[in-house]
Amino acid sequence: MTEQIDHLTDANPDPDRAVPAHRGDPFAEQRAMARSAAVVDRSHRGVIAVPGEERLSWLHLLLTQHVSELPADTGTETLILDLNGRVLHHMVVAHAGEVVYLDTEPGDVPALLDYLQKMVFWAKVEPRDATAELAVLSVVGPDTEAVLTAAGLPAPPLGDVAALPGGGFVRRMRWPAPDAADVVVPRDSQDAVWARLTAAGARPAGTMAFEALRVESLRPRLHVDTDDRTIPHEVGWIGSAVHLTKGCYRGQETVARVANLGRPPRRLVLLHLDSGDEHLPIPGDPVVREGRTVGRVGSVVQHHELGPVALALVKRSVPIESELVAGVDERAAPAAIDPSSVEPEDGTPPPGRAAQIRGGLRG
Repeated sequence: MTEQIDHLTDANPDPDRAVPAHRGDPFAEQRAMARSAAVVDRSHRGVIAVPGEERLSWLHLLLTQHVSELPADTGTETLILDLNGRVLHHMVVAHAGEVVYLDTEPGDVPALLDYLQKMVFWAKVEPRDATAELAVLSVVGPDTEAVLTAAGLPAPPLGDVAALPGGGFVRRMRWPAPDAADVVVPRDSQDAVWARLTAAGARPAGTMAFEALRVESLRPRLHVDTDDRTIPHEVGWIGSAVHLTKGCYRGQETVARVANLGRPPRRLVLLHLDSGDEHLPIPGDPVVREGRTVGRVGSVVQHHELGPVALALVKRSVPIESELVAGVDERAAPAAIDPSSVEPEDGTPPPGRAAQIRGGLRG
């Protein structure tokens, strides 16, 4: 695979710098994801395998999602919180065969695996780092099922998982577009599977296109759209990654209290930026209203239809119609909240395209 990798500055390292950012035309790659299908190399993601006969009951005590009876060949999302309910880890889950796989952000495996191994005690489980064994490729677009079938791969229903005979699995996803699939394969077959997927009609694409659609779908990314104070309610992980009726996990008291007694202090919104390509804000920059900081910038992308947009965590008290500034110095850009990215206080879904394509795996 020919690599073309873009790097950000040392002050704002790109978490995806180990894989291709694009394959020559990021906007065309986005359009393929929106209209047909494209395949993205996400092999830098970390993977943990959890085999063992008590894998589900043991994980159920540690994770925010209800997994004690997670059927084989299904998937979900989950978190690990600290004692105060703040998000430490985000994982996408696949229960394939006799193993639960947790794939997570690049570089997060050592800390996550250390925590899991410390919590084994006498449980019949053997969590291990499987990053060197398995590579994640993602197919995105309305033609995902057709591409998988033409490539000779299983196409399970949305939210489900199909184990692959030689190892790995296919997991159907509802994001970053309404139809997508993670094809997780042994690393020694990664190039061969990539070739099969592109021959089956998936356009080669980079992470820039994947990230643009993720931002449009209002899906947060750990470390980019979150900070050390983020709780799940602020970024839309209740439901998709947190099961409100289960207990017995660290941080559950905060989750229940915020859900039952009030609104979280911040919310994730989509910002439209009035800025050129050269001076966009970066993750961690402030969002300012009338001279006062009211939030932080998260993911910043160039979208093929929306132009420059960003996810941002802003105080819930900020009016939707506010005139904002995102970024500092030469990166400062006028910004406006997309109303369709904000759920009304009564909990009814907001109108608009961004809201229509939200969703997760099984809750």
